[in-house]
Amino acid sequence: METLIYQKDEANGKSSVRCMMCSHYCIIKKGKKGICRVRENSEGCLQSLTYPNVIAKSIDPIEKKPIFHLKPGSTSYSIASVGCNFKCTFCQNADIAQIGPDQFGPEQFESGRPMAPETIVEEARISGCKSISYTYTEPTVFFELAFETAQLAKEKGLFNVFVTNGYMSVEALDMLLPYISAANVDLKSFDDQFYKKYCKARLAPVKKSIEKMKKAGVLVELTTLLIPGLNDGENELAAMADYIANTLGKETPWHISRFHPCHKMTDRHPTPVSSLENAYNIGKAAGLWHVYIGNVPGTDYENTHCHSCGELLVKRFGYQTKILMQECDKCPKCGTRCFGVF
Repeated sequence: METLIYQKDEANGKSSVRCMMCSHYCIIKKGKKGICRVRENSEGCLQSLTYPNVIAKSIDPIEKKPIFHLKPGSTSYSIASVGCNFKCTFCQNADIAQIGPDQFGPEQFESGRPMAPETIVEEARISGCKSISYTYTEPTVFFELAFETAQLAKEKGLFNVFVTNGYMSVEALDMLLPYISAANVDLKSFDDQFYKKYCKARLAPVKKSIEKMKKAGVLVELTTLLIPGLNDGENELAAMADYIANTLGKETPWHISRFHPCHKMTDRHPTPVSSLENAYNIGKAAGLWHVYIGNVPGTDYENTHCHSCGELLVKRFGYQTKILMQECDKCPKCGTRCFGVF
């Protein structure tokens, strides 16, 4: 399928193209692929190599995304295709994200798992899901399938959730914004050098996407995977918390997730719980209403409390959820409305 957003270099009679899908803005020569490895310049036409193939699908708790403030306790029909526009050495889904279609045999990929947008939406509705999540890998790399599906899903009354690194282009985000309800964006660090060294990307475009989503009214939640010795310094975390509170808004949920050794980063130990708690305290000190600790089930840090009086509003244990609010979104103690869609 021809990629939706790219520029041909016809003026100079060249065969290269510029992909406009993400903030890498790859210039791709004839016969070559972009950084994501799933878009190829075929005779001056940029093609998606994955559409409409789905490498993973599942019915997940919405909390798994993690999204805690959009229909908590509901399920989300989740899909992904192969590839990613980041090269994170600590990638949590490297088996599907850090590969391209050329690494699959014909029985696995070329015949693949094609799914029409209509099929995805219908299966989501039949299964009782409240939303469709574009997740597991970076959804920008399977933008065409996600975009077509999101349009149909909105028509059928389903929410659309983007779980993303936030590196989509301004052009792609402008197309997407009318159709997405919520996004969980990885704010991997607040240091541009971290992004350059460990992700082969930059921080500024991520911040720009987050701010644009918030301005457009998308329910944005952020996730930071806390990696010992790399992005867990108090000064960096304080700067990140201040940015969330004062640029995005104190209501913006921040998920601080525990790192486990994986992919190309097996030399570090899992994040100490004390480090996660320190980051939590920094977030709360900055005035954030909702700070969560992920990958450490069974603690109060995964519960939602009233930002006004501290009353327990949503109790969680893993993916088991109990809503304790009145009239769906009001604190039973003080009547304050909780941020989100309940």
